[in-house]
Amino acid sequence: MNQYKNKMKMLGVVLLIVIALVVFFKIPINLGLDIQGGSRLVLQGKDTKEIKVDEDAMMGVVAVIRNRIDALGVAEPIIQRKGKDQVIVELPGIKDADRAIKLIGDTAILEFVEAEWAPGDASVLTKKDIELLGGKDARLETVKYYDNKTKRLVREAPIILKKTALTGNDLQWAGPGTDEYGRPVVSIEFKAEGAKKFYEVTARSVGKPIAIILDNKIISAPNVNEPISGGRAQISGSFTVSEMQDLVIKLKAGALPIPVEVIQNQTVGPTLGADAVRQSKFAGIIGFVGIALFMYIYYGFTGMVANVALLIYVLLVFAVLKLFQATLTLPGIAGLILTIGMAVDANILIFERLKEEIRSGKTVFMAIEQGFNRALSSILDSNITTIIGALVLFWLGSGSIKGFAITLIVGILCSMLTAIFVSKIFLEISSGLKFVKEVRFIRMWKKKEEVAP
Repeated sequence: MNQYKNKMKMLGVVLLIVIALVVFFKIPINLGLDIQGGSRLVLQGKDTKEIKVDEDAMMGVVAVIRNRIDALGVAEPIIQRKGKDQVIVELPGIKDADRAIKLIGDTAILEFVEAEWAPGDASVLTKKDIELLGGKDARLETVKYYDNKTKRLVREAPIILKKTALTGNDLQWAGPGTDEYGRPVVSIEFKAEGAKKFYEVTARSVGKPIAIILDNKIISAPNVNEPISGGRAQISGSFTVSEMQDLVIKLKAGALPIPVEVIQNQTVGPTLGADAVRQSKFAGIIGFVGIALFMYIYYGFTGMVANVALLIYVLLVFAVLKLFQATLTLPGIAGLILTIGMAVDANILIFERLKEEIRSGKTVFMAIEQGFNRALSSILDSNITTIIGALVLFWLGSGSIKGFAITLIVGILCSMLTAIFVSKIFLEISSGLKFVKEVRFIRMWKKKEEVAP
């Protein structure tokens, strides 16, 4: 009966190892910002006259930023709240950091504003003149035209802006396109109500410009030749392909509910991360070899069992991290190395109890059973208290601190599994083997009180 149980237990361990190996080799691990390089931004929300920074506004900011980053194609970004008015954004592996910052931080408020070209010399126009031409809230601005290739300013044209007719909220769809000359433009389509408003504003603006404004900057001011029905239009403005793509992303994701300011920008190069990983690997290998030698020298065969369990532990940790798409950071590697020591500590507690049971005259099999039972409470107490501390770190921390906490929790759970179950199964099965009896099951060092005077 015991042999059957041992076989089933061993089969379970082998199955666990096979599954872990498949996950380990099939699923890539997500590397954090500090390992593969990238950018870390801290954004702060700003009050406006209409909207104050509150929970709803910041949730809207996070949602819009997430949509923009997803459209940018960044793998495994981290976007999380910090305090009541800040958002932390981590972009691992991002190559064009400046583009990402602009894409994330721009409010992207799109407006279609009825306008008039300013007559004659605009510099002599008074506020009263502007109001007579454009109405009470009219203002004088300048449309700037740039060369598509050189981006140099070609000319300027003064324009009187009247009232806003439509906004980005009226858009149904935005996508990339080209005009009849092959230049990049943004094709747009309005919602039903927006299409109706667009037709009405173009009908009363025939022969006049409509200013297209993004974040208070005039993109273009095309003249209306005839009323436009159907709700379709194009936005042109001397765009590069990249600028056109970014504008499409902004329009699809929507405008930020409140303006945000980048108050911290940290960029990590991939070379720095690679050097840190190399050093961490070296430290981990040296530590593992040192622990393995100590366990063999001090505990003999049982020490070798602990070393095998330790290898399985490392395999399980990486398999779990990969399976649940956790991000591995440098603090996470530190947490992993820390839990290796905790896994060995659990084995040491078990082996010392096992030696005490053997000294009391019990058989090896009974000593294993009693030794594990007596050590179990100490192992659980120490590991549970550490997990509680790690949960607090995860709850209150951010970024790399969360990475450390996640790896620590996963490592502790896997170490308990390998120390309490895997090591026990190996010891129970090997205790009945002939060659184990010949090399001695566990090295019994004499206590000082046992040495003759």
